[in-house]
Amino acid sequence: MTATELPSETSQENNVENNVMQLARQAALAAPALASTSVEKRNQTILQFAEILDRRRAEILEANGKDALNKDAAEFKSGRMAIDNSKIDTVIAGCKALVAMRDPLGAIDYAKELDKDLRLYRVTCPIGVIGIIFEARPDVLPQIAALALKSGNAILLKGGQEVEHTNKVLFACLQEALKLEGLPESSAALLASRSDVAALLKADQYVDLIIPRGSNSLVSYIQSNTKIPVLGHAEGICHVFVHHSADIEQAMAVAVDAKCDYPEACNTMETLLLDKALTEEKQLAILTALHKAGVELRLDSALMSLCNSGLSSKQSPDSQANSQTHSQTPAAISVAEEADWSREYGSLCLSAKIVDGVDEAIVHINQYGSGHTDAIICQDNQAWLNFFNGVKSAGVYHNASTRFADGFRYGFGAEVGISTSKLPPRGPVGLEGLVTYKYKIEGAGHKASDYHGAGAKSFRHTDIEKK
Repeated sequence: MTATELPSETSQENNVENNVMQLARQAALAAPALASTSVEKRNQTILQFAEILDRRRAEILEANGKDALNKDAAEFKSGRMAIDNSKIDTVIAGCKALVAMRDPLGAIDYAKELDKDLRLYRVTCPIGVIGIIFEARPDVLPQIAALALKSGNAILLKGGQEVEHTNKVLFACLQEALKLEGLPESSAALLASRSDVAALLKADQYVDLIIPRGSNSLVSYIQSNTKIPVLGHAEGICHVFVHHSADIEQAMAVAVDAKCDYPEACNTMETLLLDKALTEEKQLAILTALHKAGVELRLDSALMSLCNSGLSSKQSPDSQANSQTHSQTPAAISVAEEADWSREYGSLCLSAKIVDGVDEAIVHINQYGSGHTDAIICQDNQAWLNFFNGVKSAGVYHNASTRFADGFRYGFGAEVGISTSKLPPRGPVGLEGLVTYKYKIEGAGHKASDYHGAGAKSFRHTDIEKK
């Protein structure tokens, strides 16, 4: 590097940071206007956005085709970078579902009369400015944009460069909707480069929340490099525990769905726990069902011994055909290593282990899991209650696939991400996760000094109507 190169590079970095700071500042200035907009106006803007997406779908698909150039077609699709008519239809349906939901702003969930003519209310309001950093899936952009509109939040969006053309067209649709409905266009901005991310993480003066959606490395980097609160999860290590009381057909069906429905998703089962009291025949039946579905198995020593006697490491022809879309090689069976219990595979591979009942399953999940979603398959209600109370995760299911951990499936219309934080919001984050609250007091010249010292007045603290 020469002496003249360094100032040039430094100047470029400063320009990027200044540009992002300016966009963040403009979003912060626009946020109050957006927050004060009526729900009717926000709903109309969302419907306008949906109509524009429908009208410009050919342009969206053409842009996605440009993004696919010079990329491996299978990798592009499996990497969730592709968008098609079905995904556009889903986004439009999500917009309409959001419009049908109640206004998340201005709701009062706490109301007290502190004294005569002195009233306290707790009122929901937008968070303010939210930065969303997402990889791969371009349909994330319109989903998040619609949620931000409904909740009255300004947004700074940074998508992956691998779908840059698609994101630009989708964002143009959003800007068109904002302009047509007279809402501030600066309430939404699209960041362009990777260097913009580092600048965004420094914008704590203007940005109130960061939501990352992407790989473990992305989320971990963001959590470690900003003062701004971060909502998200770094890993999705989900478990299915099959109790000895489980219906075996149900257990096989749920296990296969939890692993194979969408192996790349964060709500996919990564570890299968089998009850020690479950018969070997049933243990083998579940593992066989997974193996025939093309799943690579990494087993503890007990299950490895069982499989050596009852399950060939070579797939049947049916199994091979099933797995061809995911791999060109037969699914393997091997001994699990310690690191496998805390591994997020994101593929047709899982770890499996014998545990001694509900209590040991709970200990394993809380030690190795990521707090995302975990399920028990059982017919014993007490076992289910113990499992629900003991597992610390955001989602704890009974006789259902972990794949149900999704904002759309929960009825949220869509989601901005999944949170594994112990503090709310937890799990799929929809509208309610994008609002906070303010305390509002209405008085008539009341003074705090009247309520302490000699002759102090008393507070009433009586419930009043949540108007």
